[in-house]
Amino acid sequence: MITSAANPRLKLVRRLHSRSQRERTGLFACEGEDLLAAALAAGLEPVDLLVAGESVTPELLASVSTLPHASRTIGVFRRADLPAFSERPVGLALWHVSDPGNVGTLIRAADALGPAFVALSEGCADPTGPKALRASAGAVFRVPLGRFEEPPGRRIALVAHGGEPLPELELHEGDVFVLGAEREGLPPELVEQCAEATTIPLAEGAESLNVAVAGAIALYAWSLRSG
Repeated sequence: MITSAANPRLKLVRRLHSRSQRERTGLFACEGEDLLAAALAAGLEPVDLLVAGESVTPELLASVSTLPHASRTIGVFRRADLPAFSERPVGLALWHVSDPGNVGTLIRAADALGPAFVALSEGCADPTGPKALRASAGAVFRVPLGRFEEPPGRRIALVAHGGEPLPELELHEGDVFVLGAEREGLPPELVEQCAEATTIPLAEGAESLNVAVAGAIALYAWSLRSG
């Protein structure tokens, strides 16, 4: 039973709150019984597992938790054990989507409305960060992740205004929807590199959609119109 805050296993979990430490070590911490169950169901093996009242006192585990209400379990996993990039019938390519909640939600949408992959550019939030993991609801353990430039296929820029209306766009297997940063959207030069640009029609007076909502709508439209 761990009874000291200076224990190396607890110190590692604290360090993994930092993205730089996750990148340096290749490890990430997963909090909560539901997330842990999803990881184990996907075949991931924890490097370490801390359980309140069994391997560590509840107070000490709570001291390294990032949750408002501390979890009873924290597992440490290897980033290399997450699904490697592989082609799917459809995918999302995220450009500078920096909010971890949006990244996690888009991974969850790719799981629910796919099967789809998610490709991330530099400047995107870390999908193994605490907020992104929670937003993914375990989908990060099932959805292939890759680099922004990695996926083949026809790229379709999702833009707030001026694109072909999404309901009128012919969609095909292999399409990749490209989504931009929460405020700035996609840079014009990146839109020009895409084969198509599409816009989700909005009610009069509405400016735009949250990027995670837009990505989910695009995947749903693809699921209805593909094949």
